[in-house]
Amino acid sequence: MDIFRSHILICRGTGCTSSGSDQVADAFDKYIKEEGLEQEVKVVRTGCFGLCEVGPIVIVYPEGAFYSRVEEKDVQEIVKEHLVKGRVVKRLLYQESLDKDRIKSLNEVEFYKKQMRVALRNCGVIDPENIDEYIAMDGYKALTKVLTEMTREQVIEEVKKSGLRGRGGAGFPTGTKWEFVYNAPGDKKYVCCNADEGDPGAFMDRSVLEGDPHSVLEAMAIAGYAVGADQGYIYVRAEYPIAVRRLQIAIEQARNYGLLGENILGTGFNFDIDLKIGAGAFVCGEETALLNSMEGKRGTPRPRPPFPANKGLWGKPTLLNNVETYANICQIINKGGDWFASIGTERSKGTKIFALGGKINNTGLVEIPMGTTVREVIYDIGGGCPNGKAFKAVQTGGPSGGCIPAELIDTPIEYDTLVKIGSMMGSGGMIVMDEDNCMVDIAKFFLQFTCDESCGKCTPCREGTKRMLELLEKITEGKGEEGDIEKLQTLAMNIKDSALCALGQTAPNPILSTIRYFRDEYEAHIKDKRCPAGVCAALLNYIILEDKCKACGICAKNCPTNSISGKPKTPYVINQDTCIKCGVCMDKCPFGAIIKK
Repeated sequence: MDIFRSHILICRGTGCTSSGSDQVADAFDKYIKEEGLEQEVKVVRTGCFGLCEVGPIVIVYPEGAFYSRVEEKDVQEIVKEHLVKGRVVKRLLYQESLDKDRIKSLNEVEFYKKQMRVALRNCGVIDPENIDEYIAMDGYKALTKVLTEMTREQVIEEVKKSGLRGRGGAGFPTGTKWEFVYNAPGDKKYVCCNADEGDPGAFMDRSVLEGDPHSVLEAMAIAGYAVGADQGYIYVRAEYPIAVRRLQIAIEQARNYGLLGENILGTGFNFDIDLKIGAGAFVCGEETALLNSMEGKRGTPRPRPPFPANKGLWGKPTLLNNVETYANICQIINKGGDWFASIGTERSKGTKIFALGGKINNTGLVEIPMGTTVREVIYDIGGGCPNGKAFKAVQTGGPSGGCIPAELIDTPIEYDTLVKIGSMMGSGGMIVMDEDNCMVDIAKFFLQFTCDESCGKCTPCREGTKRMLELLEKITEGKGEEGDIEKLQTLAMNIKDSALCALGQTAPNPILSTIRYFRDEYEAHIKDKRCPAGVCAALLNYIILEDKCKACGICAKNCPTNSISGKPKTPYVINQDTCIKCGVCMDKCPFGAIIKK
């Protein structure tokens, strides 16, 4: 076994790769070779570290030096100074990782301090394309234990004991679902993984597949043993090319090691996994639409019952869980259901991954124990809103979720609590909004997405969401009328009660939650013809402040419609009749003399 004095871990998740981490990794290979350090220093291309805001990320062990925003041109300096001379390059360190002259460990950095990585335990730690590194981290130990020491019933009981609920959005008890499939009659059963992550701003499942694909393969094999299936499928969207490639590599490696295929570990158990590539339809995140798509049919939902546990893929009993759900299984088997159940709250066990985005300083991937408050995520982990702006709301659960206002910031994050306040856990998107966001406009944004992605099969979703969108467009254009809010609420409740699938039933959530907590903004748009946040262009006026205007003429020169006029030593004015509300004048004014109101 090779022994290295230093390990360089480089993030090669989608975020860092798009910022040039591949070139950074290649540069490390080049300069390490030039210095003759190939036998002393190992470069490890890992998955996501989580703190996407400061990527590309490079961490050098054993010191634990956390380098952020590393560019190809910085690599030679790190190699010569850090690896050759033993001097950390302080200018490239993530500043919060340095305490005077001491380098903090990752769990001391504010972003990571309150996190608990269970599903993400190997992401950013191992090379996802090397099965040996996964095995070194207890990989396939759980599968071995299951096949040699446990009955199928014992496996299901351990999962039930853990209290794990589905992480794909519905929160259905995982062990109970496994038991349903186990009990379903049939000589052929399937185990499927939903990796069709379509929520705007969500990248939880993608990061797990990119950083730790074997954890999903092993869990699916365990599930196959438990429910009596010999074939698994992973339905992953084509927009995830890195995840797809790493899954292909991992499946081939597992087959070569005898961990997938026939007679696994000499136990007589047969189980194999294949990929199904989806075209990126949001509705295929719904389980029956996903199964239709896998069968080569149009990806539209079908009525339930029968449920997939009894009649799923090709009419056979089918177990379907999402990526994050499977990513917890091996830890549950290795450490026990009681261990997992000890994390979180009474009705929401374990941890949950969130993709933290929007108006937040620390954009990235976080995994927290259930019961952590919204405040802790926004401020302690996320670092608050940029530029000192006030936190206004956070959208959880993607386009099907609701907006949690600032006054509920101390709400614990758990399934039932979020539903109670009009939101939902969803798959784990978390979009932060600050004082500059218009909540009516936010509701319109998410509803526009839902309308575009509706499969059109049922009338409530196809027509109802479109009518709601028309009302929101009318309101944001300054044409709202008394009674429009009530119309929105009535439509929303009818759609919730009658849409065919959960995607349609939850589509009204952003509207209902914003009306519930930000009704005053709707009323300002309708009654006063005013957008309090200054976002809705039709309700805006750009005004030049006379006492601040220096009559420089810069605004007039940059106005695309020649709507600004003035004379030397006289404050300029904007013609509101021809102004197109583009905001160029305000952006270009060097004196802050132009405001919108």
